Amino acid sequence: MEILCLKKELEQNSYPGRGIVIGKSEDGRHGVIAYFIMGRSENSRNRVFVEEGDGLRTEAFDPAKLVDPSLIIYSPVRVLGGVTIVTNGDQTDTVYDFMKAGKSFAAGLRTRTFEPDGPNWTPRISGLLEKDGGYRLSILKSADGNAEGCRRYFYEYENPLPGEGHFIHTYRENGDPIPSFEGEPKKVKIAGDLDSFTEMVWNALNADNKVSLFTRFVELSTGRAETRVVNKNK
Repeated sequence: MEILCLKKELEQNSYPGRGIVIGKSEDGRHGVIAYFIMGRSENSRNRVFVEEGDGLRTEAFDPAKLVDPSLIIYSPVRVLGGVTIVTNGDQTDTVYDFMKAGKSFAAGLRTRTFEPDGPNWTPRISGLLEKDGGYRLSILKSADGNAEGCRRYFYEYENPLPGEGHFIHTYRENGDPIPSFEGEPKKVKIAGDLDSFTEMVWNALNADNKVSLFTRFVELSTGRAETRVVNKNK
């Protein structure tokens, strides 16, 4: 599979929706995570990321303008025993609870489906960074826009190569309704340190639609994590 330029993938798509990137740093020492959210409506844009312990939550920037919290207020990131879970919805909690009970990432997601926001039927995307740097990605989506069927896809990446990662996002492109992501996660180049990687992703996202970005480098030898959070609303 061709390795793509993450910067170009982001710049060329005005509305990928919510996106997850997981991979390994160029020096091979760190697991790398990025999670971003975008929005077209006032309700979707009225959000910020807030660190919560070693995890992350979304909250309303202006609580007075919050209309429906059901699909926009959740914990995108949680950590269990050195394993980092990142998703675009409350399935973060499902995965966390299943894994805490000794069950698997996939088992938890098999109890969930795409978001109930027809006619878009937004996919649920999820990722997992293991302590050894291996990672997993998943997408739960409607059957080509038909809400009667759910399609579940799981991808596992063992021993990832330095400077490589995979990128999955909710929407293929902007539209009405918005078409869901198609195909395998995109193999992308991971470059730079945490700060330069964060700056690149944030600057490449569409200026009108981007809302918040979370990035994290996890040192594989120690488990030490360093995080950056960028919010358009300040």
